[in-house]
Amino acid sequence: MYRKHFGLVRKPFELTPDYKILFLGESHKEALAVLKHGVVSDKGFLLFTGGVGTGKTTLINVLSKTLENPGYICMISNPTLGIDDFFYYFAAQLGLLFDGNKAKFLFLFSKLLEECKKYNRKVLLIVDEAHALPTDLLEEMRLLVNMAAEVKNVLSIFLVGQPELLNRLTEEQLSSLSQRIAVRYHLHQLSKADSLQYVLFRLNRAGAKNNKLFSDRALDLIYQATCGNPRQINIICDNALFAAYSRDRLEVDEKLIRECVEKLSIPGDESAFFLPPPKNGLWRHWVVWCVLGIVVVEGAVIVYAHQKGWLQPIFLYFKRLLSVG
Repeated sequence: MYRKHFGLVRKPFELTPDYKILFLGESHKEALAVLKHGVVSDKGFLLFTGGVGTGKTTLINVLSKTLENPGYICMISNPTLGIDDFFYYFAAQLGLLFDGNKAKFLFLFSKLLEECKKYNRKVLLIVDEAHALPTDLLEEMRLLVNMAAEVKNVLSIFLVGQPELLNRLTEEQLSSLSQRIAVRYHLHQLSKADSLQYVLFRLNRAGAKNNKLFSDRALDLIYQATCGNPRQINIICDNALFAAYSRDRLEVDEKLIRECVEKLSIPGDESAFFLPPPKNGLWRHWVVWCVLGIVVVEGAVIVYAHQKGWLQPIFLYFKRLLSVG
């Protein structure tokens, strides 16, 4: 709706991940390198955690598209699957049959692993939202990795989830699984510098000719309100551009950002957008007037003391003290 107004060829801050306009901050670049190393080095289990909206799923998809000779890449993003549902879905992704007989599936799966080993291919199982998986299903995945250990450098399982997954892995029932995780990486949010570059990058890829669609102060407030969370940056920037368009303005300033944050914030939700109140100009004036008031009062006291003749004795007293010293 606002694309024509700002001269854009596309919406710059869509929430749906688009790998054609992928921005990698320093933390994202490091994560991609660590995870790729984990896959090619036969690390078995890899743990990848991060807060909501930090870009975990996007990075996993990028990784899967940049692997050489990837072989089979299976993505599971439904944490409510039962064990039979999991084996049916996993088998279908591998081109195998699961008819409810797990022993038969494991036999076929072992043959597939040997074939992949022969042709230098991988089987990569990516489990998104892993923090919500049932314990018994996580245990089944551990047993799969144990079985695949006989055919080295083929099967890797990514457990991708929110930070709660770290707490779950401290549970006694999952201690064996936790010990098998060879690579762990926690994805941090964008730094302030990366957040600024992220906004400018998205605008540039959307065809923006003007790099000043957001004022410097507006960009500062966007970072403060989102703490560098890419998804939240998209939400606030999209809302701010629409607000500017609706008022026939070509720049997003501090006032517009504050209005958007106020509309988007949820009382009591610390993870939602939040900004400290603006510095009130009246407060600054009050401080100035207080200082001036003190100066005026001090001046009046000095004048009054001079009229009463009090200053001369005080002056002589301090003069004697200095002479003695």
